[in-house]
Amino acid sequence: MNRSAEIGGPPVDDPVGMTTGGGRRVAACRSREPVGRVGTVPEEATPSAAPSATPSAARGPSPGVTPPATPEGNAPDGTSFDEPESDARVPGWWGGLGLPGLIDLHVHFLPERMERRVWHHFAHGGPLMGNGWHIAYRWPVERRVERLRMMGVRTFPALAYAHKPGMASDLNAWTLEFARRTPGCLPSATFYPEPGVDGYVRRSLADGVKIFKVHLQVGGFDPRAPELDGVWGLLAEAGVPVVVHASSVPVPGGHVGAEPIGEVLRRHPALRVVIAHLGMPEYDPFFDLAARHERVMLDTTMAFTEFSELGMPFPDRLRPALLDLGLAGKVVLGSDFPTIPYPYVHQLDALERLDLGDAWLRAVCWDNGAAVIR
Repeated sequence: MNRSAEIGGPPVDDPVGMTTGGGRRVAACRSREPVGRVGTVPEEATPSAAPSATPSAARGPSPGVTPPATPEGNAPDGTSFDEPESDARVPGWWGGLGLPGLIDLHVHFLPERMERRVWHHFAHGGPLMGNGWHIAYRWPVERRVERLRMMGVRTFPALAYAHKPGMASDLNAWTLEFARRTPGCLPSATFYPEPGVDGYVRRSLADGVKIFKVHLQVGGFDPRAPELDGVWGLLAEAGVPVVVHASSVPVPGGHVGAEPIGEVLRRHPALRVVIAHLGMPEYDPFFDLAARHERVMLDTTMAFTEFSELGMPFPDRLRPALLDLGLAGKVVLGSDFPTIPYPYVHQLDALERLDLGDAWLRAVCWDNGAAVIR
């Protein structure tokens, strides 16, 4: 695939090939000129809308290092963010690869009261969020589900995670019910080191859960906790993937880093772990885990976007490993929708600008995810 520049390269004014069909891309001009506020996704976007010119992606600072965002979408230091374009380009993007859509394994839906609190932390920052950031898709749940459908995200979970004892079981009941009433939503669940955790994880598996999520930074727990040893064994035997936020993004905290989850993997080598955010900013040790363990994968959530590249840039030396892991079925698409400060299409553009080839994009955006959730 022809690309005019890598992430973080010089401004590019020439269109790059993009169309809505015929195996080519929709023509889009990538300009780095700041034009407006982050997170403004046009409401008129539909799959049939004509592709628009492509401004560069939202140029927000990376998690953990941003100055506080202002209502105008500019940082206090004067950094401006490009106005997000229409998500109407997304079906043309995957259509040009010959895909039937997208499989995104890192999407969040939460009970309303919990979601309001989470969004408050994103908007205002805090000890677990750093300075936070603007949420581009701070919309009612029905509108978010419809936006995923419009973009052609065929399969996605409603990832939730517990941060204290006594909440995981109720969260699992909610996410299972949400999946039952929402076409395309994978049944998902979470867990926490507490009495009874083996029992409710067993029930979740019996209820058809296809993917789990734990957040070691927000949850503040050690994955090596004795209460969880049986759970990891159950999940390894079942072959069900667990999305694990194990790195120090947006800020360090909890039992993060490759060593705690790496020790769990040494005890349970058949465990199917999906490392969230590609392990940023600790890319190297998490890439090493993925290379050494047959069933460890990485998700692309927020990686390679200009928002993350400003403070947690992906090291060029790992590009060959990224290519090999993706083609080997060990990298999957993740987005963090809806809690992202740029339009969904920017994550896809960031993947394309890596210039790792159409086969790699097809593997990451569909094939690898399809294989892990069967």
